[in-house]
Amino acid sequence: MTPARTVAGLCLLAPFLGILWVDSYARVEPTLIGIPFFYWYQMLWVLISALLTLVAYRIVRHEQAATARLRTESPRTAESGEER
Repeated sequence: MTPARTVAGLCLLAPFLGILWVDSYARVEPTLIGIPFFYWYQMLWVLISALLTLVAYRIVRHEQAATARLRTESPRTAESGEER
């Protein structure tokens, strides 16, 4: 596994850890616009999860593009005349 994929995996793991540890947010205070912490914390994780999923997607796509570029620019394939 590459370091980029590890970072992408951690981006996808963070929301699970943030939501599954219920004791950390099972309370009423502090409220936000009259909304108890328990609810707005979970709604905040919806936005954070979307952003982290986007980051993970971009990391993986960038790595795939770099790998494809390396395959097409490989000197060994160009010398032997092989095509993939």
